[in-house]
Amino acid sequence: MESKVLSTGIPYKNLPLNYIRPVSQRPNLSQVSLCEDVPVIDLGCPDHTRVLAQLHHACKNYGFFQVINHGVSKEKVENMQKMAKDFFKLPIEEKMKLYSDDPTKTIRLSTSFNVKKEQVHNWRDYLRLHCWPLDQFVPQWPSNPPNFKEIVSNYCTEVRELGIRIEELISESLGLEKSYIPNVVGDQGQHMAINYYPPCPEPEMTYGLPGHTDPNTLTVLLQDLEVSGLQILKGDKWVAVKPQPDAFVINIGDQIEALSNGIYKSVWHRAVVNASTARISVASFLCPADDAIISAPPALLADGSPAVYKGFTYPEYYKKFWSRNLDQEHCLELFKNQEA
Repeated sequence: MESKVLSTGIPYKNLPLNYIRPVSQRPNLSQVSLCEDVPVIDLGCPDHTRVLAQLHHACKNYGFFQVINHGVSKEKVENMQKMAKDFFKLPIEEKMKLYSDDPTKTIRLSTSFNVKKEQVHNWRDYLRLHCWPLDQFVPQWPSNPPNFKEIVSNYCTEVRELGIRIEELISESLGLEKSYIPNVVGDQGQHMAINYYPPCPEPEMTYGLPGHTDPNTLTVLLQDLEVSGLQILKGDKWVAVKPQPDAFVINIGDQIEALSNGIYKSVWHRAVVNASTARISVASFLCPADDAIISAPPALLADGSPAVYKGFTYPEYYKKFWSRNLDQEHCLELFKNQEA
């Protein structure tokens, strides 16, 4: 029987046909250079004005940055990384108890992006968890490996605090009240994707995830230090992001691009795979509350600038995002004001 997931523990000698991208859509890995000037922001820096200036520059010109001295304890990060690896080492029968190809399920193991819709699959498995409010979702989380619930809860809590703190800094960097973005987005939902990219026999022909922007507010990514795979579109070129020790990669989601009236950019990014080593990453997503109205702040329109996007709610946005292919045009284009 063919497995529904890749993380079976049995290496692949060839890339299955339904993972092979058309030539025009391949990653062209030989043309990707290292991004030498990734913004690294020290959140422990006492010069607040400097932090805001660095953040403004990063959000406007890159759409992503790395943060150090971020306040998430090293022990919780290391525990989370180990737990992610331990989960994907479980016997396949154990993991398959959590398998679903239904994107609306709040807890599920799956593969690729949206298996039911795609013509070509992506070389990744992932465990998707809804995390907030914790007491609502933790009981449904896996009990195996042991301590999974405790370790992942502790990590989620600290990452949430970090994400909200960064949203406050982003508000200030736009010249708004510190609480502006956290207030608008309300009691944010929080999801996590624990991604596993197995060694791939032909990494030139497929993706872990093709180019996309994130539909949510903010993404806090814990990268695998030993194996990099994250690439960002800078101008018209893909560049590789080398993970910094003790850092998170933060990327601006579509909601912050809309809330900044297009000043800040939700960046196209992708994950590539390699032939020799499995790679793990843990992405945490903060998402607006369902009743939050996402629209340009009046303060950013005071000089007569038009609102770039129509007001919308996250459920309206998310429905459109999931109904298309991941690598189609930017979903925000569907919400543009014609006058802008």
